[in-house]
Order: sequence, then structure tokens, then C-alpha cells
Amino acid sequence: MAVTPSSSGTKDTRKRQLEFNKLRKRLRRQVGHAIVDFNMIEADDRIMVCLSGGKDSYAMLDILLHLQRSAPIAFEIIAVNLDQKQPGFPEEVLPNYLEEIGVPYYILERDTYSVVRSVIPEGKTTCGLCSRLRRGTLYGFAQQIGATKIALGHHRDDIVETLFLNLFFGGKLKAMPPKLLSDDKQNVVIRPMAYCKEQDLAAYAEAKEFPIIPCNLCGSQDNLQRQEIKGMLQAWERQYPGRIETIFRALSQVSPSQLCDRELFNFNDLSIEIDREVHLPELRVVQL
Repeated sequence: MAVTPSSSGTKDTRKRQLEFNKLRKRLRRQVGHAIVDFNMIEADDRIMVCLSGGKDSYAMLDILLHLQRSAPIAFEIIAVNLDQKQPGFPEEVLPNYLEEIGVPYYILERDTYSVVRSVIPEGKTTCGLCSRLRRGTLYGFAQQIGATKIALGHHRDDIVETLFLNLFFGGKLKAMPPKLLSDDKQNVVIRPMAYCKEQDLAAYAEAKEFPIIPCNLCGSQDNLQRQEIKGMLQAWERQYPGRIETIFRALSQVSPSQLCDRELFNFNDLSIEIDREVHLPELRVVQL
């Protein structure tokens, strides 16, 4: 006896599909706008897409592959993962996934895990050193394969969190730019998902059923400064919906003359022209 789906089940399926289609369209549109706004991708670029196994980098690769097929210019995508030799890391997950979707890729093996553990005392935050080691390895490899751009999966919330991390803990007013020239001028870093919300990316990754790999090195640490900032921002967002987006927009509407950076704005030479022939009135009450 054949079993037919109920009408309510069909409606729920259609509703979920509709919501997913809207989400996918929104993310693709936001990535497209960021690419155009910051001239992230140009004709004949070779984009090295850094794939960590987390929800954000999976989504970035997925969306960039779609744009590659629909873009009016030709560009190349190469996925790269850095295997940091964390205990229990499922080495087969990413190669299997990339083989399945037909994307050219490299898996770099470097035991940064042992380096971090040997340098950072137990209980201390490992993210800073881990990030520097990872960045150095990826930058160097990008040059080896002739990549013109390095794509990272940071999103809007990452950028705002970085702003407050630097503000509260570093005493600097800076965030995470959508496009960056490395200090040695050898690499251009792009963040195509600069306009995307983390909540949307999480929902997209769940719907797409990406094979997520958790970070056991730093992701499991408690009381990280970034987690504190994230909690603060989420509390603000609950109390004042839209606040994170407002803060993000402020990053593109900077008024250097209203800050205090003497390197950014020339305060020393501020002056006005006045008529030196004007004499002071007699010293008495002056009615204006």
C-alpha cells in the first residue's frame, strides 16, 4: 500500500524550501555586492579559498562557485585546507567533500598544534599564535601557486567583534577590512562575506548539510575575549534589534576630523582667515 505525504507535510516542505531560496538569494546578493564594492575579484584571478571545515568557509566556497558559473568574467578557484595536526582531526572529510563537488584543492600539513601547545601555557588562549602560524603558512603557499587573491570566510559579525576587541583590549580603533594588502605587499586578502550575518550563514550551512569539522584547538576554550564580545553584542541586538548592522555601517562612514589620530588628519595646520583690520569694540557689554 502506497503512502502519500499529508498536505500539512507538503506545505511545511514548501515553506522550508521557500525560506531557503530566500536565504540563498540574500547571501549570494550580499557576497556579490561586497565583491563589487571592494573590487575583490577581477578577470583571470586565481582565488585561493581557505577552507577550514567550519560553516563559514563552506558557505563561502559554495557561494563563490555559484558566482564563478554566473559571473561575466572568468576566474579560477582553488580550495586550500591547512591540516594543523590536531588530535582526532578527521583528515578524510574535506578531501572527500571537495572530490565530490569537483573542486581542485590542496591539503597542507603543518604541525602547528604541537608548536602552539609547547609555547602557550595550559589554560591560556591559543588563538593569537595559532592564527599567526596559520596565516604565515597560507600566505606563503598562495605565492607558490600563483594565487592573486586569498579568500577568507569572515563575515559581518566577525568584523564588528574585531572592532570591539581592538577597542577594549588593544586600545586601537580598527576592525577587519573586506580587502587587505598584506604587510609584505605580496598577498591580497579578500573577505567576500563581509556583508553576511553569521545567523544566516549558520542557517545556510545547516540546510546544505555541510560536513562541519569543529576546531578542538581553540574553539573549545572558555572565556575567550572574542566570546565575551560576542555575548555583549548579542545582548545588545536582543535589546536593540539592528544595532550590529548599525555599528557595521559606521565602519564605512568614518570622519577622521572627529577623531584624535594626528597621522590620519592634519590638526596642526587648522586655521581660519580673519580680517586683521577689524578692531576690538570698546570693552563694554556687547549686544548681538
